[in-house]
Amino acid sequence: MVLDWALPGMSGFELLRSLRGRGIGLPVVFLTGYSFVELELQALDLGAVDFVDKARGVEVLALRLRVILEGQRQIPAVAMPEVEHHGDLALYPSTARALWRQQDTGLTVTEYKIVKLLVSDRDIHSYRAIYDTAHYAGFVAGSGALGYTINVRSLIKRIRRKFLAIDSGFSGIKNVHRVGYRWLDP
Repeated sequence: MVLDWALPGMSGFELLRSLRGRGIGLPVVFLTGYSFVELELQALDLGAVDFVDKARGVEVLALRLRVILEGQRQIPAVAMPEVEHHGDLALYPSTARALWRQQDTGLTVTEYKIVKLLVSDRDIHSYRAIYDTAHYAGFVAGSGALGYTINVRSLIKRIRRKFLAIDSGFSGIKNVHRVGYRWLDP
Protein backbone atom coordinates (compact mmCIF):
# COMPACT_ATOMS: atom_id res chain seq x y z
CA MET A 1 0.00 0.00 0.00
CA VAL A 2 1.28 3.46 -0.88
CA LEU A 3 0.08 6.21 1.46
CA ASP A 4 0.57 9.94 1.23
CA TRP A 5 1.34 11.63 4.53
CA ALA A 6 -1.45 14.16 3.95
CA LEU A 7 -4.80 12.53 3.10
CA PRO A 8 -8.24 14.14 3.15
CA GLY A 9 -9.92 13.61 6.51
CA MET A 10 -6.95 11.99 8.26
CA SER A 11 -3.21 11.68 7.88
CA GLY A 12 -1.56 8.66 6.31
CA PHE A 13 0.00 8.08 9.73
CA GLU A 14 -3.46 7.87 11.32
CA LEU A 15 -4.63 5.50 8.59
CA LEU A 16 -1.58 3.26 9.11
CA ARG A 17 -2.24 3.22 12.87
CA SER A 18 -5.87 2.25 12.19
CA LEU A 19 -4.83 -0.54 9.80
CA ARG A 20 -2.35 -1.95 12.29
CA GLY A 21 -4.95 -1.69 15.06
CA ARG A 22 -7.27 -3.88 12.96
CA GLY A 23 -4.52 -6.45 12.41
CA ILE A 24 -3.97 -5.55 8.74
CA GLY A 25 -0.28 -6.12 8.06
CA LEU A 26 0.08 -4.97 4.45
CA PRO A 27 3.48 -3.51 3.64
CA VAL A 28 3.06 0.29 3.62
CA VAL A 29 5.25 2.83 1.85
CA PHE A 30 4.82 6.52 2.55
CA LEU A 31 5.10 8.89 -0.40
CA THR A 32 5.38 12.39 0.93
CA GLY A 33 6.54 15.92 0.34
CA TYR A 34 7.21 16.24 4.08
CA SER A 35 10.51 14.43 4.38
CA PHE A 36 11.31 15.30 7.97
CA VAL A 37 13.32 12.73 9.90
CA GLU A 38 10.85 12.79 12.80
CA LEU A 39 7.95 11.86 10.48
CA GLU A 40 9.97 9.13 8.81
CA LEU A 41 10.89 7.62 12.17
CA GLN A 42 7.25 7.73 13.33
CA ALA A 43 6.09 5.95 10.18
CA LEU A 44 8.81 3.30 10.39
CA ASP A 45 8.17 2.75 14.11
CA LEU A 46 4.50 2.09 13.32
CA GLY A 47 5.44 -0.51 10.72
CA ALA A 48 5.86 1.29 7.39
CA VAL A 49 8.50 -0.44 5.29
CA ASP A 50 9.75 2.68 3.46
CA PHE A 51 9.36 6.45 3.32
CA VAL A 52 9.95 8.09 -0.09
CA ASP A 53 10.14 11.83 -0.71
CA LYS A 54 8.04 12.81 -3.75
CA ALA A 55 10.99 14.83 -5.04
CA ARG A 56 12.96 11.60 -5.56
CA GLY A 57 10.72 10.76 -8.51
CA VAL A 58 8.55 7.96 -9.80
CA GLU A 59 11.54 5.87 -10.91
CA VAL A 60 12.80 5.55 -7.33
CA LEU A 61 9.32 4.85 -5.95
CA ALA A 62 8.70 2.14 -8.57
CA LEU A 63 12.04 0.49 -7.85
CA ARG A 64 11.47 0.50 -4.10
CA LEU A 65 7.99 -0.96 -4.53
CA ARG A 66 9.45 -3.68 -6.76
CA VAL A 67 12.07 -4.50 -4.11
CA ILE A 68 9.38 -4.73 -1.44
CA LEU A 69 7.15 -6.96 -3.56
CA GLU A 70 10.05 -9.27 -4.41
CA GLY A 71 10.94 -9.39 -0.72
CA GLN A 72 7.43 -10.66 0.01
CA ARG A 73 8.17 -13.61 -2.30
CA GLN A 74 10.98 -14.78 -0.01
CA ILE A 75 14.01 -14.34 -2.21
CA PRO A 76 16.51 -16.88 -0.85
CA ALA A 77 19.67 -14.78 -1.01
CA VAL A 78 19.74 -11.07 -0.29
CA ALA A 79 22.21 -9.29 -2.54
CA MET A 80 23.99 -6.23 -1.23
CA PRO A 81 23.10 -3.13 -3.22
CA GLU A 82 25.68 -2.00 -5.72
CA VAL A 83 27.58 1.00 -4.39
CA GLU A 84 30.15 3.29 -5.98
CA HIS A 85 32.55 4.97 -3.57
CA HIS A 86 34.15 8.29 -4.43
CA GLY A 87 35.93 9.39 -1.28
CA ASP A 88 33.27 10.46 1.23
CA LEU A 89 30.57 10.05 -1.43
CA ALA A 90 28.69 6.75 -1.86
CA LEU A 91 26.38 6.38 -4.85
CA TYR A 92 23.69 3.70 -5.01
CA PRO A 93 22.73 3.42 -8.72
CA SER A 94 19.84 1.02 -8.16
CA THR A 95 17.94 3.53 -6.01
CA ALA A 96 19.51 6.84 -7.13
CA ARG A 97 20.62 7.60 -3.58
CA ALA A 98 23.75 9.49 -2.65
CA LEU A 99 25.31 9.42 0.80
CA TRP A 100 27.82 12.03 1.87
CA ARG A 101 29.84 10.97 4.89
CA GLN A 102 27.29 8.20 5.45
CA GLN A 103 24.29 10.58 5.49
CA ASP A 104 21.61 10.62 2.79
CA THR A 105 21.83 13.83 0.78
CA GLY A 106 18.20 13.75 -0.30
CA LEU A 107 19.05 14.34 -3.95
CA THR A 108 16.29 14.13 -6.53
CA VAL A 109 16.82 11.69 -9.40
CA THR A 110 17.93 14.56 -11.66
CA GLU A 111 20.36 15.88 -9.05
CA TYR A 112 21.68 12.35 -8.55
CA LYS A 113 22.35 12.03 -12.31
CA ILE A 114 24.31 15.29 -12.27
CA VAL A 115 26.45 14.25 -9.29
CA LYS A 116 27.08 10.86 -10.93
CA LEU A 117 28.22 12.66 -14.10
CA LEU A 118 30.52 14.98 -12.15
CA VAL A 119 32.25 12.16 -10.26
CA SER A 120 32.39 9.81 -13.26
CA ASP A 121 35.77 10.96 -14.50
CA ARG A 122 36.65 14.14 -12.57
CA ASP A 123 36.95 16.07 -15.86
CA ILE A 124 35.34 19.43 -16.44
CA HIS A 125 31.76 18.98 -17.61
CA SER A 126 30.27 21.72 -19.72
CA TYR A 127 27.04 23.47 -18.88
CA ARG A 128 25.51 21.79 -21.94
CA ALA A 129 26.65 18.29 -20.90
CA ILE A 130 25.19 18.80 -17.42
CA TYR A 131 21.95 20.15 -18.89
CA ASP A 132 21.69 17.20 -21.28
CA THR A 133 22.19 14.85 -18.31
CA ALA A 134 19.40 16.60 -16.41
CA HIS A 135 16.99 16.41 -19.35
CA TYR A 136 18.09 14.84 -22.64
CA ALA A 137 20.48 15.78 -25.44
CA GLY A 138 19.26 18.85 -27.27
CA PHE A 139 16.57 19.82 -24.75
CA VAL A 140 15.85 23.56 -25.04
CA ALA A 141 14.69 25.81 -22.22
CA GLY A 142 15.66 29.19 -20.88
CA SER A 143 16.04 32.35 -22.87
CA GLY A 144 18.70 32.94 -25.48
CA ALA A 145 21.26 30.61 -26.97
CA LEU A 146 22.89 29.97 -23.59
CA GLY A 147 19.75 30.10 -21.45
CA TYR A 148 20.39 26.60 -20.14
CA THR A 149 23.42 27.85 -18.17
CA ILE A 150 21.11 29.62 -15.71
CA ASN A 151 19.19 26.37 -15.20
CA VAL A 152 22.44 24.45 -14.62
CA ARG A 153 23.65 27.04 -12.10
CA SER A 154 20.35 26.70 -10.25
CA LEU A 155 20.60 22.89 -10.20
CA ILE A 156 24.19 22.99 -8.93
CA LYS A 157 23.20 25.53 -6.27
CA ARG A 158 20.47 23.16 -4.98
CA ILE A 159 22.89 20.22 -4.99
CA ARG A 160 25.51 22.20 -3.07
CA ARG A 161 22.92 23.25 -0.48
CA LYS A 162 22.06 19.61 0.18
CA PHE A 163 25.70 18.68 0.70
CA LEU A 164 26.30 21.79 2.82
CA ALA A 165 23.37 20.83 5.06
CA ILE A 166 25.37 17.72 5.97
CA ASP A 167 28.87 19.20 5.85
CA SER A 168 29.27 22.97 6.24
CA GLY A 169 32.78 22.71 4.77
CA PHE A 170 31.70 20.92 1.59
CA SER A 171 33.67 22.09 -1.46
CA GLY A 172 33.42 19.12 -3.81
CA ILE A 173 31.82 20.95 -6.75
CA LYS A 174 34.05 23.49 -8.45
CA ASN A 175 32.87 26.04 -11.00
CA VAL A 176 35.10 26.44 -14.04
CA HIS A 177 34.28 29.98 -15.18
CA ARG A 178 32.26 30.09 -18.41
CA VAL A 179 32.84 26.39 -19.04
CA GLY A 180 30.97 24.27 -16.48
CA TYR A 181 31.69 22.29 -13.32
CA ARG A 182 33.91 19.54 -12.03
CA TRP A 183 34.09 17.35 -8.95
CA LEU A 184 37.00 17.80 -6.58
CA ASP A 185 37.98 15.27 -3.96
CA PRO A 186 37.90 17.24 -0.72
